[in-house]
Amino acid sequence: MQDFRFALRQLRKNPGFTTTAVFVLGLGICASVAIFAFVDVALIKPLPYRDQSRLIGVYESFPGNLRGIVSYLDFTDWKLRNKAFSSIDAFAMNGSFTLTTANGAEQVPGTRVSSGLFRTLGVAPILGRDFLPSEDAASASRSAILSYEGWQKRFGGKQDVLGRTLMLNGAATTIVGVMPRSFHFALYGGTEFWGNLRGSDSCERVRDCRNLTMVARLSDGVSLEMASIEMQAVAEQIKKEYPKENNDLSGASLVPLRDLIVGDVRPILLMLLVGAALVLLIACVNVGTLLLARSDQRRREFAVRGALGASSLRLFSQFAMEGLLLAALGGCLGLASAYWGMHVLVTVVPAEKLDSMPYLRGLGLNLLTTAVACGISMLAGLLFAIIPITGTFVWEAIDGLKEGTRGSAGATWRRLGSNLVIIEVAIAMVLMVGAGLLGKSLYRLLHLDVGFTADHLAQLGTSWSPTQYRSDSQLVVLGRRLVERVSMVPGVTSVALSTAPPIDSDWSTASFHIAGKENHGETNEVFQRQISSGYFATLDARLFRGRYFREDEDRSKPLVTIVNRTLAQMYFPGENPVQKSIYYAWQPGSPMEIVGVVEDVKEGALQGADRPAIYVPFNQSPVAWPAVLIRTSPGEVPQFRQIASAIHGIDPFITVSDGQAMTERINQSPSAYLHRSAAFLVGIFAGTALLLSVVGLYGVVAYSVSQRTREIGIRMALGAQRGSVYGLILKEACWLIAAGVAIGLGLSMGAATLMRGLLFGVRTWDAETLAGVAAVLGVCALVASYFPARRAASVNPVDALHTE
Repeated sequence: MQDFRFALRQLRKNPGFTTTAVFVLGLGICASVAIFAFVDVALIKPLPYRDQSRLIGVYESFPGNLRGIVSYLDFTDWKLRNKAFSSIDAFAMNGSFTLTTANGAEQVPGTRVSSGLFRTLGVAPILGRDFLPSEDAASASRSAILSYEGWQKRFGGKQDVLGRTLMLNGAATTIVGVMPRSFHFALYGGTEFWGNLRGSDSCERVRDCRNLTMVARLSDGVSLEMASIEMQAVAEQIKKEYPKENNDLSGASLVPLRDLIVGDVRPILLMLLVGAALVLLIACVNVGTLLLARSDQRRREFAVRGALGASSLRLFSQFAMEGLLLAALGGCLGLASAYWGMHVLVTVVPAEKLDSMPYLRGLGLNLLTTAVACGISMLAGLLFAIIPITGTFVWEAIDGLKEGTRGSAGATWRRLGSNLVIIEVAIAMVLMVGAGLLGKSLYRLLHLDVGFTADHLAQLGTSWSPTQYRSDSQLVVLGRRLVERVSMVPGVTSVALSTAPPIDSDWSTASFHIAGKENHGETNEVFQRQISSGYFATLDARLFRGRYFREDEDRSKPLVTIVNRTLAQMYFPGENPVQKSIYYAWQPGSPMEIVGVVEDVKEGALQGADRPAIYVPFNQSPVAWPAVLIRTSPGEVPQFRQIASAIHGIDPFITVSDGQAMTERINQSPSAYLHRSAAFLVGIFAGTALLLSVVGLYGVVAYSVSQRTREIGIRMALGAQRGSVYGLILKEACWLIAAGVAIGLGLSMGAATLMRGLLFGVRTWDAETLAGVAAVLGVCALVASYFPARRAASVNPVDALHTE
């Protein structure tokens, strides 16, 4: 208690030192705890499923695609033949429902699942029941389960929701259950309705119509490796029995469910955790530097205590109390700041991103994160207790009584203080280079040539009733009417239809072969798009060869297609593919003549390589769920409400999804979002590190100047000019800066090599970034050193000599 009261008095008597040390340490602990909380919920905390380590994602493997989705008929074969899993179920990737009410139709988020999916996950409804196995049958009545959000939004959380009948996708559907509030299925995203998969649906009746992802639970005693071997054998059986539909099937791919959910964010979280640890290290070094400076001023006090009989253990006990109290205050500040910071970070995550990252909903302080904060504080307290006593204060007690206090900086300071600043500068260099590389990657990604003009371009999704528009001719007529009506909206200059909008729409693929060339069973998988005749003009895409589609090219005309440049280079090297023919793998008797070649349009992931693509006329192969692309005149903003009204003027039961500007679609794409988040957070760490390192350098130089006041006074009394004093101080600072930058450059290139998987279009040894960061850090450090140097050059020799 005596030591505690004394430590409290010491900190209270030095408010500047105390405030600075507590703030710097709190900043470091805040960053570390906040990022660790993200790591905890994403990588450590179990998924909200029973025995989640046994849950596996199962995929069919194809050349170039190890995680291929499966058809319903293949899924039933996997389910019947496997022995490695206690259960295997599936959900549809082509989800969403059309909810029809008296006021019209609305597109609602949801998907269809096999009857046992929730039991496989180990989750049960909180109200009502789960799907029954018999409800997968084609003759069974349709049923649906509500998500908790859908229950609250659509029915106000009323208990009498069970048994109600809704019109989903044009069919009467009975609500049989409500899922728990905590249940979020990240593999699919946000949902309001869960429907049951039925073998009678159109896609489910075709073996090569792949639209499902499988989730399985390992049987007791079966390892992932054992299951992989068995699934490979099952894949070979399916390929032999159905060679036409599965000629390109190469095996099975099994991935733990957690890896599927957090696989994209794991490397970013680990990188951020390292960055937070580096910021914490800089904070501790900064506080350590302050303690060294303060302790050097207290050497006489320590020496007198030692001379009066204080033992090393007694002195250490007193210093330990001061260090622990300082660390405790910093820990409390850091913990409170981390709690606030976590909630701020979650609020900036878009709602649609939270649907794919449901673990963030449980983000906050818990026992583990609080224990980590306490552990960091205790280690920091021990470090701060050791710093004042190590190597000098007890063992040099007699020297402390003899040594003057103002002639020069203490030996301990010269031995450790400067080296600590070099470490700070080097770590700041590493974080700043990382932030620079990530920022440059984000810039390259957002300015990537996507093959079309994104400005003044927007898109929205539609879905047409399959019961009202059954024939191709009805779909073609409706498509033409829709394009015509939307084109009349003020500000709209061009309208087109497509199976899917560009950017991150890689779910529609097909296999093809070249007419006239022998088919050896090879896989030629490409993107497939059904587009209206004005698609490329609306996108402002570039035609490389041939022509675009004509509006009159319908089923009465010969089948035609346009391919992208990647397909032309890959399958027609050195040739002109125009007027050659290709055909879908399942339609060898329906060749399509290639009438044009367009420059690559970025259809898939923004960060991914351009893939081959086939475009066919919408009028020759119409679909009932086209995306509508709208180009507006410069200065005009897409009026989505007017566009939706124009569509509903044709048919009020056509569902229209929320519109989105194409620039927003690019900026909010998964690749761009992950790069932006990483660059933003590492940038915060880098800015913090720069500030702390510059402040630390300022403190070192300022303290060195204060300790050399007598020396500087003598120099000036003997005729030294102010310029030479400036040079004396700045030379010392320059050596520290140069050493820190040199070490930091080496560490930065090593760190950049480790994070190369997160970079896009940037080399790990990018000279511009390295030079720019070194220049910024050097200039900031020199500016920080200038002020103590100016103070030193302003010393009055008479006053300096009187200070002794």
